[in-house]
Amino acid sequence: MDRRKNMLIGIVVGIVIVGGSIYATGFTKRLLGPFLGSSTAYKSSESAPAPDLATGNWINSEPLRLKDLRGRVVLIEFWTFGCYNCRNTLPFVKSWHDRYKDKGLTVIGVHSPEFDEERVVEKVRSEVASLGIHYPVVTDNDYQTWNAYQVEAWPTAFLLDKQGRIRWMHVGEGDYDEAERLIQKLLAEKET
Repeated sequence: MDRRKNMLIGIVVGIVIVGGSIYATGFTKRLLGPFLGSSTAYKSSESAPAPDLATGNWINSEPLRLKDLRGRVVLIEFWTFGCYNCRNTLPFVKSWHDRYKDKGLTVIGVHSPEFDEERVVEKVRSEVASLGIHYPVVTDNDYQTWNAYQVEAWPTAFLLDKQGRIRWMHVGEGDYDEAERLIQKLLAEKET
């Protein structure tokens, strides 16, 4: 009986140690981040200019440059077609594109692959069409744009103001009402 009790105590202590280590290193946040979601808002005085988009294959558009989009609010979403969480955010991103494109919003999907099959441009084109995505999508197979924005998980969205500054960033699903309120706020801001 004492042997079983000691073994049970050892297992519980081991679980506590492993759990504490995972929590202390922040691994839990990185592991669960796409499921929990996290947002960061920036005041215009604190916000940095958004990095340029790297070259890639463009779908639904000619190549876009952020400097040519000054005067418009830009939503950049990093996604990949095989990502479950990305597919869950897609209805919201598509609805924002549909509702606000004529009011000054440009949505750009940056397709950064997670798996080898997601690197094939024709598969990306096919998925974009089958998912009903009508906004511009650029492939980011070499992760140049992903790295420039310091993205760590799919999906990650950035909202840029009319001057091309990052004003909001969100990792994972959720905060859709907050995102839409900020889109409306940025569209209403006067250009400076």
